[in-house]
Amino acid sequence: MESYALKIILALFLPAALVILFTRVTYHHVVGLVLTVALIAASVYAGYTHTWLLYTIDALSLTVGFYAAGRMRQRTKQGQKQNPE
Repeated sequence: MESYALKIILALFLPAALVILFTRVTYHHVVGLVLTVALIAASVYAGYTHTWLLYTIDALSLTVGFYAAGRMRQRTKQGQKQNPE
């Protein structure tokens, strides 16, 4: 039996981490966001998320992850322009 506090903690960190992971794998932050939203939608459909509070926390975490992934991509592009090999 999972506790509600554990669900909140996972909702805070897991979506952002997944967006960043998928961005690193696919090299595109929008694709990372879409894949993460698809996973969250599947978990909602399966019944793992029940309250609007968890939906809101997931959305906040997705936003933070999308912002971080975009910044990561910008830094990577700037580094490649300054140091072409």
